[in-house]
Amino acid sequence: MVVIDGRDPGDARHDRPAVPGLRFRPFDPATDYPALVGLIHAHNRFDRIDQLPTVENLRSEHEHIEGFDSRRDVILAEIDGSICAAARTVARTRDGRGSHDFDGWVVPAARGRGIGTAVLAWIEERAAQVAATDGRAGRPELETWIDETQLEAVELLERHGYRIGRYGVLMAHDLTAPIESLELPDGLEIRPVEPAQHRQIWDADTEAFRDHWNSAERTEADYQGWFAEPELDTSLWRVAWAGDVVAGVVMTSVWAAENEALGIRRGWLDHVSVRRPWRRRGLASALIVEALVGLRSAGLTEAFLGADAENVTGAVRVYERVGFRRQKTIVKYRKALQASKAGGRPPSGEQATA
Repeated sequence: MVVIDGRDPGDARHDRPAVPGLRFRPFDPATDYPALVGLIHAHNRFDRIDQLPTVENLRSEHEHIEGFDSRRDVILAEIDGSICAAARTVARTRDGRGSHDFDGWVVPAARGRGIGTAVLAWIEERAAQVAATDGRAGRPELETWIDETQLEAVELLERHGYRIGRYGVLMAHDLTAPIESLELPDGLEIRPVEPAQHRQIWDADTEAFRDHWNSAERTEADYQGWFAEPELDTSLWRVAWAGDVVAGVVMTSVWAAENEALGIRRGWLDHVSVRRPWRRRGLASALIVEALVGLRSAGLTEAFLGADAENVTGAVRVYERVGFRRQKTIVKYRKALQASKAGGRPPSGEQATA
């Protein structure tokens, strides 16, 4: 009998790839982070995705996701002991329903052999197992963002019933070009971020994003994780205050290790938010400009952000007015989650012997 993690995956599953030396196994957080990060790098470089996390980045992220356990919610595939694919699924609450966000990675040499199909089957089964017990209301869905140029991923998802739910755009700003100065609305000022203000800033940003499309319900774990990020530098954030009240926020990030690996000097505008009483007064644009100037002063030459292309508040137009230009389109694929058939078991193969 083939047994893994105390469960019998069976040996006649429809998703079993006929690949010699292939086995699937759970993730071991004590030893597997370097290999998983290496896999993500290989996958993303091939697909021209400029996201290259470090071991420290990924470990911190996983340790601060509410309800997430990398030993259960990450699967690895190996061929002759070398990791060739992986996936993870994260349960969130969006618009009052369960959302099972997932990511999958396959090295180029292992593609086209059914491994991605097997990994996707595990994602769906694991998500269904979580949905059956987590108590979230509403019909749960599977969701993932991919670049529209990832043709292999597009074909795989659409073949298995996923459909486009939303479009987004990745936008870039050349920080070596002139940056137009903009005045803050009357009664507002920007102050340096102090650690004692972290919670207030976070709460204001959370409130501002509540009416954003498909926004995830934030948890205490999200707050702790955001401020535990190893490369966080809040000195580059720009926060507008109306007296002792936060009116708007631009949270920026600089991924130094990633920049070095890519040979670039890039900063990211992760969150741009303005609370309702201060909207449509030019505050977002003024804060963005201040953030761009700060990134340039820190020695960076470009700024990037991701935006909802269908945002009814016209966010993309705001970004274009301050000098951002569209770089690529990203696509949200969605599918209604079906009831669990196999309880999130690893796909069959040559997993382990007992």
